[in-house]
Amino acid sequence: MDVVAKHKALSRMLFIDGAFAASEGSAFPVINPATEEEIGAVAEATEREIEAAIQFAAAAQKAWWAMSGAERADIMHEVTRTTRGMSAVLAESLTREQGKTYKEAMDEIGWCASAMSYYAEISRQEGGRVHGPSAPGQLHLTIKEPLGIVAAIIPFNYPYLLLFWEVAAAVGAGNAVIIKPSDYTSLSTLLLMEAFSALPAGLVQCVTGRGDAGRRLVEHDRIDGVAFTGSLRTAQSVAQACARTFKPALIEASGNDPFIVMPSAPVDIAARGVAFASFLNAGQVCTSAERIYVHEAMHDAFVERIAGIAASLRIGNGLDKVDVGPMVSARERDRYEGILAKAIMQGAKVAHGGGRPKGLNRGWFADATVLTGVTPEMDIVNDESFGPVAPIVKVRDLDEAIELANRSRFGLGANIYTKDLAESMRAVNEIQSGMVWVNVPLLDNDAVPFGGRKLSGIGRELGIEGLDQFRHTKMVLIDPEIREQQGWFPYADAEAWQGGLSTTSG
Repeated sequence: MDVVAKHKALSRMLFIDGAFAASEGSAFPVINPATEEEIGAVAEATEREIEAAIQFAAAAQKAWWAMSGAERADIMHEVTRTTRGMSAVLAESLTREQGKTYKEAMDEIGWCASAMSYYAEISRQEGGRVHGPSAPGQLHLTIKEPLGIVAAIIPFNYPYLLLFWEVAAAVGAGNAVIIKPSDYTSLSTLLLMEAFSALPAGLVQCVTGRGDAGRRLVEHDRIDGVAFTGSLRTAQSVAQACARTFKPALIEASGNDPFIVMPSAPVDIAARGVAFASFLNAGQVCTSAERIYVHEAMHDAFVERIAGIAASLRIGNGLDKVDVGPMVSARERDRYEGILAKAIMQGAKVAHGGGRPKGLNRGWFADATVLTGVTPEMDIVNDESFGPVAPIVKVRDLDEAIELANRSRFGLGANIYTKDLAESMRAVNEIQSGMVWVNVPLLDNDAVPFGGRKLSGIGRELGIEGLDQFRHTKMVLIDPEIREQQGWFPYADAEAWQGGLSTTSG
């Protein structure tokens, strides 16, 4: 079955208890962002369907946690193999539904498989610690236990990758997961469920819909943990809902990442790095370079080079030989174009782009845009643009660059390009962010935690920290001899206060 047919077959479906089933709920259309053609429909999962998914998840989680770590790891490796075998069909599906280039979609699937393999191994190696006891002859340890059922609310920009980061860690930790995908990428997410066929039925499920489906999951008293990636406003609502019952929450809200370019960096390499960080996935990346601080000594040469790179990018349908695909929806492009228009109104100058590509009259395409004359007060460098734009701010020195980098409500990631080790170390130590890339923009590592500070969210994905995000830590102290412990009643008279009782009343 080709991908077009698969999208039709998956329309109005949910994935519950290891099988696809037609939803009882209403549905809304899915539009290919490159052609504006309707390619399928997504169901609004009903309350009854969500309740059923939770019931199945609870049973599957108990059986999963009862297995040995080695058994769980073997099954997770099978998921990796299945995912790799589905790469071509998954990539085509994502390109047709979300818009990113086929190359970027294939890369994303490779990263998914890598994360699953990592957690298959690390989750069976790290289950707690034995500590030096505070009393002789005892055993003191901490053990790790799953939360139970995790709700994963997945965004549209990296729907496979972020799903795998969370599902691999949560399942590796012994949990069941119910996925609520973005309404822009639900068909591709449903198709991805085939990759989890080796897992017990009900362990990983997918219920689709807009906000109501996500809200029901987050607020449900049988959901034991939440992983959310999305807009700041929705993230705050999720955090508030979880806080009412102290439900653990992993939240990635928004990013507004700075990218500093210093004179020691080669202009060509730095410009290519910024272009990649600004225009990847049509700029729809949480860690996009959204504020480019370029030293005045190289500013003009840098602007000329990055404008030339932007002009050379091939924009079009992601299934063609292109570098940049469309934005995900008309609504997202309209939002982004409003931000761009305001920046120009506030005084920014267009070095390249600024509009829509000529000759692409269908689809939600936008130019790769380079702005100069941008000042720290402009809205475009204080809010998340989430589109294909590189706003360039000229700075006097590293001091000013770091000061401006930290002048933000957000603190997800940050980049610097420099050959100067002292400048690198200052950026690492002084920039207020969860991640700093030095000369390696947007690189990830399964073993290194990913996450931000400030309004960019709480918690971490990847690494041991990502595993712990979905686990309880339990303290266990054992005396195998059942001996009397120090400090029990009665207290010794010698340990009482020796000053006598006071006879004065206050």
